[in-house]
Amino acid sequence: MMKGERMKHNLIFGHKMPDTDSVCAAIALSKLKNELNENSEPYILGNINKETEFVLKHFNVEVPKVLDNVKIQIKDLNYDRVKPFNKNQSVHFAYFNMNENKLRTLPIVDEVGQLAGIITMKDIAMSLINTDQQHLCTSYDNIIETLIGKSLLKFDEIITGDIIVAAFEEKTLRKSTIIGENSIVIVGDRCDVIKYATEKGVKLIIVTGNLKVPDDLIETAKANKVNMISTTYQTYYTAKNISLSKYVKDIMKDADIMMFTEDDYLNDCKEDIEQSKHSKFPIISKDKKYLGLLSRNHLINPQRKRVILVDHNEMNQSADGLDEAEILEVIDHHKIGDIKTSIPITFRNIPVGSSNTIIFNMYKERNVRIEKEIAGLMLSGIISDTLLFKSPTTTEADRYAAEELLKILDLNLHEYAMAMFRAGTSLEGYTMEEILFQDFKKFNLVYKNVGISQVFTLDINQIMSRKEEFIELIDNITAERDYFLIIMAVTDIVNEGSYIFYTSDRERLVKGIFEEEEVFQGIYADKCVSRKKQIVPRVINALKLLRQ
Repeated sequence: MMKGERMKHNLIFGHKMPDTDSVCAAIALSKLKNELNENSEPYILGNINKETEFVLKHFNVEVPKVLDNVKIQIKDLNYDRVKPFNKNQSVHFAYFNMNENKLRTLPIVDEVGQLAGIITMKDIAMSLINTDQQHLCTSYDNIIETLIGKSLLKFDEIITGDIIVAAFEEKTLRKSTIIGENSIVIVGDRCDVIKYATEKGVKLIIVTGNLKVPDDLIETAKANKVNMISTTYQTYYTAKNISLSKYVKDIMKDADIMMFTEDDYLNDCKEDIEQSKHSKFPIISKDKKYLGLLSRNHLINPQRKRVILVDHNEMNQSADGLDEAEILEVIDHHKIGDIKTSIPITFRNIPVGSSNTIIFNMYKERNVRIEKEIAGLMLSGIISDTLLFKSPTTTEADRYAAEELLKILDLNLHEYAMAMFRAGTSLEGYTMEEILFQDFKKFNLVYKNVGISQVFTLDINQIMSRKEEFIELIDNITAERDYFLIIMAVTDIVNEGSYIFYTSDRERLVKGIFEEEEVFQGIYADKCVSRKKQIVPRVINALKLLRQ
């Protein structure tokens, strides 16, 4: 029995609405961790946008795999990797295997490794009591293995017949119909009986006591194509144990087996396991290949997925099932959210314009060389989140990081940034709902659910031409998904301002947020380009005033 020891790696990911900063930060941090021998892999929690797609293609970096959730799955448990047993092997060998390895349950597989059934010691014992011990159908090799025999003549792979212990004299056998062509004859040094059995063309002769069979009898058996085996066991022991040579598939349980796939979630299986009368449960892969055995003990202190969060620290922005994961580290530049841990962790939250600025500094701190493609990703994340340093969130640290990264790269910063923004702001091919949720974050602000979408554009007419439809969509989603307020800020990157659309019946609140006497759908907020530093704080203040 082997205990499973899967190589655990850290899962690094950004928020549920992947943007360029979060995706590039996950990839760059994963690269750093691997350089420091901390096995890590980047993931995304949804489809990437066009801007991020442009960046990854430009620097020839693969899109990270999508992570559905970080719930505990069966594959995360340290279940027993019990070596499986082939269904065509003998019951005797199965018993020996179980006894040798102190197993109470043995998984049985077919020729391609798919689970065929299971057997227990009780199944073996009951097979010796309840099944027909005279008839036997098994392989020639299984009989050899069970009786520790020696092959004298072999003509058939499969031996099927009725077991006969030749205790009668040869003349008595001739007068009866005891021996026929489907007989499996167990005999000692009774040469007359052996001769008669070969003449009858029996299926198999087993000669006990390791006695030598005369050559003339071997030749007669060969002429009649009679299989023959010699064993050191005496006749009694041979007769008693030969039934153990039957196929294990003949006694295994192959119906109503409670089993689980490696991708099943622990919480979905736990109740069934705890209420079951069984103690062992096979684990299989998606294609039904056997993997191991699970017991109730494995449910105690399960291994959680090890995760590192970048560019967010709020539960509703993170992967589903985060409460079941082990959070190792948080790298962020937003306000402190509601992430909780049971033990101290590294929590690096710095007020800069981009998560990639923080990760750049981590490379420098650990004196790790930044490769060209990683430099390109980090620079892209900084450009994206600071809107090429036009956002009020921009700091000198962001500018310094960008300057240092440019030294590694061979590109024109302004030309590259404009190409990136053009790719990212193109709304062609998107539905209205996809545009709204392309960069949408849900916040719980002053105990109210607020959704803030930010849409970047170089052509505001793409939105204004469908203004009424967007307003209707915002109102419908506010009602259907229990939001108190939804704001869609359409940010004009060139002019450094945003056009504001909002839930229609929250006009009074929106006046307070943007400190305007009159507001209307599509009102222009000059120099308002940051959701994090400008819109969210204003919403919080307005909600607080609303409660007074």
